[in-house]
Amino acid sequence: MKLPNFLIVGVQKAGTTSIYNYLNEHPQVYMSPIKETNFLAKDWETIDPELDKKQKTRTFEQYCLLFQNVKDEIAIGEASPNYLFHYQTSANRIQRYVPNAKLIAILRDPAERAYSDYLMHVRDCVGYRSLSEQIKYSAHKSFMLRKGFYYEPLKHYINTFGKQQIKIYLYKDLCQSPFDFMKSIYQFIGVKDSFQANVSKKVQVAQIPKNKIVNELLSKPNFIRSSIAKIAKYILPSKSRKNLRQSLIKFNSQDKKQAPLSAEDRQKLIEFYREDILRLQDLIQRDLSFWLQI
Repeated sequence: MKLPNFLIVGVQKAGTTSIYNYLNEHPQVYMSPIKETNFLAKDWETIDPELDKKQKTRTFEQYCLLFQNVKDEIAIGEASPNYLFHYQTSANRIQRYVPNAKLIAILRDPAERAYSDYLMHVRDCVGYRSLSEQIKYSAHKSFMLRKGFYYEPLKHYINTFGKQQIKIYLYKDLCQSPFDFMKSIYQFIGVKDSFQANVSKKVQVAQIPKNKIVNELLSKPNFIRSSIAKIAKYILPSKSRKNLRQSLIKFNSQDKKQAPLSAEDRQKLIEFYREDILRLQDLIQRDLSFWLQI
């Protein structure tokens, strides 16, 4: 029975999907066909399936099936960025199922990470509070903002598995030198580091809707969308309808640079994360002062 010998444990909005794809290109690497299995995040066996219908991999048997097609690959992995956020239950389950797996964490400036996460929620019409309101009124309750606290989760992983079993990277390094970044990961997981993936291809680049009303009509269930869908299903096959909707959403999208994170919000986020950043840089022995700049 084949199981992962390495895991990408974090964090969301730090290039993990691109890295997952780059690793998938390597002939000596097998990646779970499902990115973000999240199987090791929670004790799914004890949670009512109705409470989280999106979670498909709930049992160890289902998890094993994700790796049934492994052949002679050296490195077997999966990428579930929520493992860092749910660090206590995740660490326990990793110890239980894949205790010797090498762990990879990619960290992004928490203020920028929060903003990118916020833009994704805007695009997907999830939640209505602005980022400024979340910072002001519910910062410590917001999952979006809490995901930017890295010190405690990483300390827990290091204490649990030891420094040699976990490798910590910065998203900035991926952006500045993707080939060197991936070479380091290849070395860590024990595959040929001379392989060069197509790092020019990036996925999930943050975008914002040009028109929020149009975006809601395209993204959320509503009478107009349902009416058009009923007509379209007699004209277009399912795949074509989906592609058409995605094309319309893309047409109504623009680069996030059109709505940059304001200096005021960045300052508030820096103050929110300051103590954690200072503790983190001592823990991982990296200068993170650029995360504290407006």
